Amino acid sequence: MADWEIRAATADDVEPVAEVRAVAMRADLERLGRYDEHRVRQRLRDAFVPAHTWIVELDGVLAGCVALRPEDDAHWLEHFYLAPRAQGRGIGTAVLREVVESADRAGRRLRLDVLRGSAARRLYERHDFTLDHEDAVDVFLVREPRDRRAAADAGARTRSGWFGAGFGTGEGATATS
Repeated sequence: MADWEIRAATADDVEPVAEVRAVAMRADLERLGRYDEHRVRQRLRDAFVPAHTWIVELDGVLAGCVALRPEDDAHWLEHFYLAPRAQGRGIGTAVLREVVESADRAGRRLRLDVLRGSAARRLYERHDFTLDHEDAVDVFLVREPRDRRAAADAGARTRSGWFGAGFGTGEGATATS
């Protein structure tokens, strides 16, 4: 696996992240007849919250992001994009594994939506996300924490990881703040 790092996002990351989103989503949006060069970037700008977002860096250069937006019953996994140069290297799988392991420890349900027909859906399903519902464009998935009682006990001991003050690190990853 490639050497990569993850760090907290800042407001200055919005434009590079909007560009990664536009490139990463282009094929799926075009397939659905929904690609608009301005709108794909503006939707990210409108929803970008640095406090909920982490930046993936590959060789010191921004290569992607992931956001976790808290709601009452779950955290929404959003804006999970990797630039083409970072895809197929195990980074997305490693980042998602860290997120779900931290959610398990914290006893938190995860929710997300993915475009219909997107290959990303298989990645999420391999990590125990299941169909909640779908519409003409999006498929909504949910993942319950494994062994909720054990997860609640573990969460009481530590709130570190993606759902606490810091964020996770895994094999091949280094966290920076």
